[in-house]
Amino acid sequence: MKRIPLFFRVISGLFFVFSFGIAAQQSASEDQLRQARAAAGESQQVDVSQYIQSGGNNTGRGSDVNVPGSNNARPMSEEEMGLPPPFGANLFDGGFESERSDGLNSSYLVAPGDKLSIQMWGAVNSANVVTVDNQGNVFIPDVGPIKVKDVPANRVNSTVTQKIKSIYTNNVSVYVNLLTATPISVFVAGPVERPGQYAGLASDSLLFFLKRAGGIDSFRGSYRNIKVLRQDKVVLEYDLYDFLKEGKLEAFSFKDEDVIFVEEQGPMVTVEGSARYPFRFELEAEQAAGQDLMYYARPLSKSSHVAITGNRQNGFVSVYLPLAEFSSFTMEDGDTVLFNDDIRPQVISVQVSGSYKGQSFYTVKKDTRLLDLLSHIEVDPKQANYGAIYIKRESVVEQQKALLEESLQRLERNIFTAPASSSGEASIRAQEAQLVTQFVARARAVEPLGKVIVSENGKVANIRLEQGDEIIIPAQTDLIQVAGEVLMPQAIVYNPNATLTDYVAWSGGFSDRADDERIAIVHANGLTSFMSGDSDLWFTGEQSNKLAPGDQILVLPKVDTKLMQSIKDVTQIIYQIAIAANVARD
Repeated sequence: MKRIPLFFRVISGLFFVFSFGIAAQQSASEDQLRQARAAAGESQQVDVSQYIQSGGNNTGRGSDVNVPGSNNARPMSEEEMGLPPPFGANLFDGGFESERSDGLNSSYLVAPGDKLSIQMWGAVNSANVVTVDNQGNVFIPDVGPIKVKDVPANRVNSTVTQKIKSIYTNNVSVYVNLLTATPISVFVAGPVERPGQYAGLASDSLLFFLKRAGGIDSFRGSYRNIKVLRQDKVVLEYDLYDFLKEGKLEAFSFKDEDVIFVEEQGPMVTVEGSARYPFRFELEAEQAAGQDLMYYARPLSKSSHVAITGNRQNGFVSVYLPLAEFSSFTMEDGDTVLFNDDIRPQVISVQVSGSYKGQSFYTVKKDTRLLDLLSHIEVDPKQANYGAIYIKRESVVEQQKALLEESLQRLERNIFTAPASSSGEASIRAQEAQLVTQFVARARAVEPLGKVIVSENGKVANIRLEQGDEIIIPAQTDLIQVAGEVLMPQAIVYNPNATLTDYVAWSGGFSDRADDERIAIVHANGLTSFMSGDSDLWFTGEQSNKLAPGDQILVLPKVDTKLMQSIKDVTQIIYQIAIAANVARD
């Protein structure tokens, strides 16, 4: 016998060990998988009965779980196409399918295959469970067949008892109970998410079977034209708008092999704007009047006009009508209806804050001016600084935000596009950009006050009021507020002989970051002026060259001179924030 060389024997042995290891590893992996499935409660095989009971899949519309035979290609949704959902699209989002009980309701009609428990006691003692035969009867010894087919569940006891007592007339008591119901299979067809055959009970509702089918396709299926077919004949029609609007859903007893057929979607009209139901609505016919749409869309009470756009056979249509005229307007498929509030209010609401008596909100005519309203506001002359009134206005807030944002964007452009001639300068620019980014983020968080200066030297300008204005009547005070870059921000009693330098000194002096060359003075009337801390010189004219009770001294931060590229822009923004929001932002 020819001997095999040692080298080949070693290689063969190693190959055998390697193959055995792989097989053992695969076997161990399969065992681990089985154990994991068993721990998770999974069955090694598919339970067909459970699959049939769940309709193939118990997930709702939009589920990512694929069912056998399903197509993974998902059509575009209304949201992806820029369209609102149709009216009633959320009807099948509930969990009533998975939460329903298997109990029988009172309207269930007995069918062949159902089981009844019949108990008799007294002169005759008997306890039997009988099955309804194919002819719809149950057979009881000594009594004979009793017809129970199509008898409602709540009348089975009386029907069978009456027949038994016609035979046993004396001293016999009877109790009959419907134990089980024979399931039926109903076909769901048409534009639904998962058309097919589904199991249920004869007493289940139309919505139950539609839910089992995943619901109506909201882009192609009709919510208003649903038919129940029995042997190719229409036995009932449903309009789900009646259920959605009025809760009407006709009871119906399904039979085996009935077909629920959802028709193709009819003409659709899109509703937008001031309506309680801004959805797409299906018309009952090719055309519909505006009042029919308003019944379902329910425009808000403030809606005054309607804009209708759409295409007709003779071209594009764009109409703007009062709400009353829209009731008789004829709509067609593809129209877009926009309910609009186009009546300008004739009154405005104004708020009063500060030192005053009486109510804080006033409703006045649209063209009311400030002095006209002030004549109706009672104040205490000893408590209110009537000559320093100012207004906070929303439109001014928006303007100040826009101006501040424009300045911040300009600062960012200057920083991020600044050229660098060397690597050292590039490093400096990068550090500068980081600091400016932090400053911009803090500056964007500032909320302007929207102050409108209406008083000066005790005189109040008679300006026209706007919706949402807040009239500020400052209180009389004997204090000067010192804030910002000082060592001890505080309130100091007003001294007519004291200068700006004195107040800063009483507050501990300037901090290391203070800009002592331009100090903001926020006056009681909301006006902001600037002066120098060294010479007590004012930059806004002689009329404001004196501090007064109620003023606020705001010491602004100094911009680091190392930021040479952006120091001018940063300084300007700091001044803007001081004027708009009365804060010192560094």
